[in-house]
Amino acid sequence: MLDKLSTFAAAAFEQCGFEPALGRVILSNRPQLCQFQCDGAMKGAKQLRRPPMEIAKAVADVLAENPAFSMVDVAPPGFINLNVTDEFLLQNLASAADDARLGVPATENPRTIVLDYGGPNVAKSLHVGHLRSAIIGESLKRLMRFLGHTTVGDIHLGDWGLQIGLVIAQLEELGLTADDITAELLCDVYPQASARSKMDPEFSKKAHDYTVALQQREPAKVAVWKKILEVSRADLSASYRDLGVSFDLWYGESDAGAFIPAVLDKLNAQNLLQLDDGAQVVHVTDENDNPPLPPCIIIKSDGAYIYATTDVATIEQRMQEFAPHEIWYVTDKRQGLHFEQVFRVVQKSNIVADETALRFLGFGTMNGSDGKPFKTRDGGVMNLRDLISLVTTQAMEKIADSTYIPDADKPETARKIAVASLKFGDLVNHRTKDYIFDLQKFLSFEGKTGSYILYTLARINSILGKAGEENPQFAQLAGDAERELAIALLLTGQQFAHAAAQQAPNFVAESAYTIAVAFAKFYHDSNILNETCAQTRASRLALCKLTRDLLLLHLDILGIEAVEAM
Repeated sequence: MLDKLSTFAAAAFEQCGFEPALGRVILSNRPQLCQFQCDGAMKGAKQLRRPPMEIAKAVADVLAENPAFSMVDVAPPGFINLNVTDEFLLQNLASAADDARLGVPATENPRTIVLDYGGPNVAKSLHVGHLRSAIIGESLKRLMRFLGHTTVGDIHLGDWGLQIGLVIAQLEELGLTADDITAELLCDVYPQASARSKMDPEFSKKAHDYTVALQQREPAKVAVWKKILEVSRADLSASYRDLGVSFDLWYGESDAGAFIPAVLDKLNAQNLLQLDDGAQVVHVTDENDNPPLPPCIIIKSDGAYIYATTDVATIEQRMQEFAPHEIWYVTDKRQGLHFEQVFRVVQKSNIVADETALRFLGFGTMNGSDGKPFKTRDGGVMNLRDLISLVTTQAMEKIADSTYIPDADKPETARKIAVASLKFGDLVNHRTKDYIFDLQKFLSFEGKTGSYILYTLARINSILGKAGEENPQFAQLAGDAERELAIALLLTGQQFAHAAAQQAPNFVAESAYTIAVAFAKFYHDSNILNETCAQTRASRLALCKLTRDLLLLHLDILGIEAVEAM
């Protein structure tokens, strides 16, 4: 809708002899005065060397002739205030309702995007520290895919390196074989091995030697590693399913190994690998860096590869297999330096072309009430399944007395409310921000929460169920609350586009909340089921239906399942 209005304003500016780009229309920041505004006259005044009010009045005179506008007004120092006609809103509402995409346009420039998110290590269960990467990455993948891009979501498992050597060594110490490996066992074995390596030099050397043996593909070590990978993947898949998160690829660091020789060839061909205290590094700093970036280690002094090596090789792999236009990394913002080094290595070595965009999408931490990273009561890191179970239990308590939900459906409904509360409570924050985990707030059926969005949908389902009309049509808008809801619905495309441009799902979450609030006002101010005017009743039911469909679309992008009743 804003694009249409901006097209009208751009044409008016051009007709007056001004730059069309000045005709950008935005939602009014003074809704008591108007629905929309255009600030182009003030932006162009200095460039045009004319008073902004003079420019605004000239453009307003042209816009006043456009039948889409019911009001065109000019306010100092040069605002153009706009209201649109009900006919314009109704036309756009009907078009959205009849559109398979609900009025949200697909991109005109589809791209192939690889999204790297998740990043768990095998031999460990998911914990709360994995939450943000999983749900932010999943939401961005769904958003970009819906907008028409080709997306490839890769979990990028940490399935290689010293951690595997530690586990294999500890299993041997315990007299266990590959056949004994279970997810529960691995959860105990890795912490034991990690702690022991810090206290026992002989064990630490043994784990290191086993790591080298694995990298050299010694059959016995590979067999144990494969069983660790098999068991871990099944465990991780179940946890991700609980969150509504999925991946197109389950590649790991081990898969990048085959591409390391090609990387080394490219680095050597351009004399980028340099010896530094026995290690082979790539110097990545440039004259604009203050302070300088440290060199990126590719091969350690003992000949071993590290994370940077496999990350560079992974980009080589992705370029060969998918030739993506962009690669996005959704990970903790504290890894920014690491990825800046990796990006510069692949750019210097021409592993990626100049036009390939590499994006580091860092996120903040989920903190407890003390402002520190969220922990259990005893100070440990909470298992993600335990967190979901905790929230589900409390959600069950909230709906236990509900007469709207059949008893048989309550456990599943509680699970959906719990996951919605967790995911919305996270995603409504900009990904770069830290936030406080507040369970009572997240589960509230009021305020900016996932529970509130689900409650709004449940209310709409009840209305439409009682109405029994399959295809109500838009005919009129009878009040300001209906107009405000209509505008909120029709801004969905703009909000999705903004979320995609910023790689930030919070704009989708905010849009869902804005729609839910506008619906609550409409519901309060309007008689729907008992409306005696058939035309008004049908229009209000059509508003309910489009609101339901667009809220469901928002939730799908956020990876949240709806409930039928609450």
